[in-house]
Amino acid sequence: MESILEPATKMQQSDRGIRLSFSTSNDGLMLKKIQAVHVPDGRAIDVRPLLHIVEDILSFAAPGGDAIVETGKQATGTEAFQHQTNYQTNITDMLETFSFLIDRISIEMARKCSETMEEHATTMSILSMVSNYPWDAKLVIALSAFAVNYGEFWLLAQCYNSNQLAKNLAILKQVPGILQRSTMLKSQFDTIKDLITAMLDIAKCLVEFKEIPSNYVTEDFAAAVSAAMDHIPVAIYWTIRSMLATASQITGLSGSENELIPCFRFLSSLESWELSSLVHKLSSMHSHLVGLLAICHKQIDERKFIEAYQNLQYLFNAAQIDNSKVLKALINPKDDPLPLVDGANKKRVSVDVLRKRNVLLLISDLDILQDEVVILQQIYEESRRQSNSLDQNPYELVWLPVLDSSVSLSKIKQRKFENLAATMTWFTLHHPSLLNRAVFRFIKEEWRFEQKPIVVVLDPQGRVTCSNAIHMMWIWGNLAFPFTIAKEDALWKAETLTLDFLVDGIDPVILKWISEERFIFLYGGEDIEWIRNFTHTVKTVARACGIAMEMVYVGKKNPKENIRRNMAIINEEKLSHCLPDITAIWYFWIRIESMWNSKHQLGKADENDPITQEIMTLLSYDGSEGYGWALLSKGSTEFTRAKGTTFLTCLSDYDLWAEDVQTKGLVLAIHDYFLLNPTPHHCNRLVLPGTADRLPEMVTCSECRRTMERYILYHCCDE
Repeated sequence: MESILEPATKMQQSDRGIRLSFSTSNDGLMLKKIQAVHVPDGRAIDVRPLLHIVEDILSFAAPGGDAIVETGKQATGTEAFQHQTNYQTNITDMLETFSFLIDRISIEMARKCSETMEEHATTMSILSMVSNYPWDAKLVIALSAFAVNYGEFWLLAQCYNSNQLAKNLAILKQVPGILQRSTMLKSQFDTIKDLITAMLDIAKCLVEFKEIPSNYVTEDFAAAVSAAMDHIPVAIYWTIRSMLATASQITGLSGSENELIPCFRFLSSLESWELSSLVHKLSSMHSHLVGLLAICHKQIDERKFIEAYQNLQYLFNAAQIDNSKVLKALINPKDDPLPLVDGANKKRVSVDVLRKRNVLLLISDLDILQDEVVILQQIYEESRRQSNSLDQNPYELVWLPVLDSSVSLSKIKQRKFENLAATMTWFTLHHPSLLNRAVFRFIKEEWRFEQKPIVVVLDPQGRVTCSNAIHMMWIWGNLAFPFTIAKEDALWKAETLTLDFLVDGIDPVILKWISEERFIFLYGGEDIEWIRNFTHTVKTVARACGIAMEMVYVGKKNPKENIRRNMAIINEEKLSHCLPDITAIWYFWIRIESMWNSKHQLGKADENDPITQEIMTLLSYDGSEGYGWALLSKGSTEFTRAKGTTFLTCLSDYDLWAEDVQTKGLVLAIHDYFLLNPTPHHCNRLVLPGTADRLPEMVTCSECRRTMERYILYHCCDE
């Protein structure tokens, strides 16, 4: 096979373009010739607007074979042209610069098709015309010239039946004859359409290479850029040559019917092979360039990711006039003008609504519990009611749904996000995708977010005053405002562990009983038979003592359906009082858990601290296997507690301590019984909340004070 760089003989010129050589060695020689006519003058040109116009022209002018057949039958010119495109404003100036050159190249292409010119020479001639332009501009300008000729041809084909001027011009160019033979030419038109698509793909790929920011072109991916620069000139050459081959095919089809039919079957197979070969070659080049482009984009994205992460670190460590820069980097790194949704009216708003405000960032995934949302809603609404006399609300709450940005959001997760956002009256992110990968990493590494929701507090200057205030919010609600570590420490110093502190305002009935100095049993557990036995025994002892005793069922941490069933049975059989609902039970236990978390976060979870001791005891009761547990209190400060079997045994042994009730009181009498009758065996299990790096190295048993063995528990329950 002859080399494309060698001159063509007369015979080869007569069937020009049929013989192609695609060898790598030829491409290597060709690269040197192409580079020899590449003398750019350094001008910066954005050719994307021009490429948009070319793409539009070719998309309308390059119908497939089926559409061509239909055009021949129905006269497509009767259809109204509806498409409109808004091009960039600078396109007019660009066309003034390029119009003469585009016209020259289109004439050169037309001349090549009408004369017996060798395609390689014509391709090199066109490359010489655009020698002063960058690589991407060379191809887009040449493609524009091709689009002029090709578009004019198909404009006549589409309009000749509806426009007299178009009809006369079409007759002169013998367009009707092509449409009459549309069925015969269907496969060729399909191949032409594929080749035009391949040409556009190459052009768009080159423009993308040109748009790579120069400041990111470093040694990290110099190899990929270098490889691309070796392939781009050759890809441009073959794309221009494909334009010439396509134009030649259309010109050939415009001959008279008598000339075409005798040799059509012979030529069509050879011409189809030529076009198919070009489609294959351009597609292979495009695939290779796309691979190199992907390498560049991946390394650029990685550099941008590192820069964005370092920028977040800098902003949060540097002094700021207000919180604007911090919030925009965190919430709006993609420059969305309205990244937030105001939960009060569901309207989209800008980050500026948070400027110079105390901002609480609620950070969670989509598995945030509805109970958590409900309680936060109560706290948030309470802050609004308390601020009625103020000029503005004390703080703003913003939900940031943290999802892995490398994983696309499924329809199920999208609906879950929308449903959650719909229940929130505070600000929410418009879409999880607005948080980029750098923000995702910053939240996980700097603020140690894992699975459970956290609340990060930013003051009006954007400084982090608490990396997780959610424990404060669960324990004290708005009393903990401004939710700083100093405020948290001050609240603990003023706090003592009392029954009203444990139950807070979860149930007003309990607070009423506390104020009336009644004896109150708080009890929990799952076993309904133990609950029946325990409540019956308490009532028996109450009658024997002549003392009114109240009982409140507080269920178990992370209440499931079995706790809901227990509550229904307790209420139906009137065994005792229950907390109002399953959310109240969840809130009771999350407050206990948050007390431990808060103490530990402050570094004050000292086992010698009486509050910490009682918190860990209650958590061990809830986490241990067995029938349940109970706590007896009178008023607010006097109480004793024990596991369910121990307490039930104590109540059954009423006769052993009945006399002490008169002298010591009920609570102290039972407490002394526990001291005098320790259980011979026990098996306590303490399930502490938090992450592995925050857990204490040593924990002592609440009963025997020995060091507990440490295990790692992974738990999943979808009940």
